[in-house]
Order: sequence, then structure tokens, then C-alpha cells
Amino acid sequence: MAHGFRLIVGLGNPGREYRETRHNAGFWWVERLAGTLSASFRAESKFHAQIAVARSGDGEDLRLVMPQTFMNRSGLAAASLARFYRVAPTEILVAHDELDLKPGVVKLKQGGGSAGHNGLKDIAAALGSGDFWRLRLGIGHPRDGALSEQEVADYVLHPPPGEERRLIDDAIARALGIWPWLARGETERAMHELHTSPRSPPASEGPAKS
Repeated sequence: MAHGFRLIVGLGNPGREYRETRHNAGFWWVERLAGTLSASFRAESKFHAQIAVARSGDGEDLRLVMPQTFMNRSGLAAASLARFYRVAPTEILVAHDELDLKPGVVKLKQGGGSAGHNGLKDIAAALGSGDFWRLRLGIGHPRDGALSEQEVADYVLHPPPGEERRLIDDAIARALGIWPWLARGETERAMHELHTSPRSPPASEGPAKS
């Protein structure tokens, strides 16, 4: 029998100055999920995180987490919660910004490397495993557009312009749409629905091409 996730970790940096930056896309998604589940975040200093508690698809406690340690120490919150509540890496879903996907693209997968993402790298090191699930929210890469000379570290710490933010928000909404399957641990069905759902094209694109 499939079991739902017990720990949902959104990645980002704490503080008002980072709230709207690309690197906080994971925070954006987990905050939207908390709203959907009528769960409220509160600070839990012993876990170095903001945490909201809801019910999972199989009736167990589900914890939504926003680490408050800055991105490159995200593993401190994730691993301390996993140890305390005896959560296996395969029961953890990490939502994060993804440079290798364009804005508007969102993918779900289990395991893999960090692809240079410091948050993922720290979580894998702290857990001693990379087998956790990842919800990859595309933010694009500066090399793909007019910002090709911009350093990646600078790019992720700036807010996306209006059209890019609209596309990211659209991806977040589609990722929320698969939550019923994720809640029940039906990850294959969730991936099928997410990866085959249509993406709304930018106004300048016109109809999507096959």
C-alpha cells in the first residue's frame, strides 16, 4: 500500500529582502499548499524552521517546513525533523527552484544529484541520503536570455520580472493540483498528471506547438 509524504520542505531564504526572489520558489509553493490545507506556520526554534501541521492522506501528521537557516544550511531543519519524527528520506518531498527548467515548467522526481543547488546538497548530506523526492520549479538560467552575463548567484537572488513570475505561479498552481495523489503516495499518477498537463503559454507565444 502506498503511503503519503510526512515531511514537505520548501526551500528558500528567510527575511523580507529575499521573499520575492527566484531562490524562494520552494517557499512560495509550500506556503500555497499550507493555505490549501488550512494550516498555519509557526516558528519552532528547536528545528530551525517555520512549521505548519496538517493531516496526510493516510491520516498521519504532515509537516510543512520552511527552514530559517538560509539556503546552504537547509539540511539542519530537514534532518532534525526527520530524526525526531522518524521520517525516512522516501517520505520527504523537497520543493525548490530549478535553474535547468524554464519558468512555467515543473517536474517531480525521486533522488538524483544536487545540480549545484546548495539547499539540496546540504539536505542530502544531512540525511545521509539523496533518496528524497524533489518538486523542481523552473526559474530558468541567465544563460538562456538577456541576462547571459549575470552570475547565477546574483540571478537567483533577484525577483523574476512580471511574465516570468506569472509562469512560475502557473507551475505552482499545477503542482498544487497533483496534491491529492501526492497525499496518498500515488507518485506515479502524480508524475503522469503533472508532466502531461498543459502549460499556459505567454501571451506573446500564441497557441502551444506540438
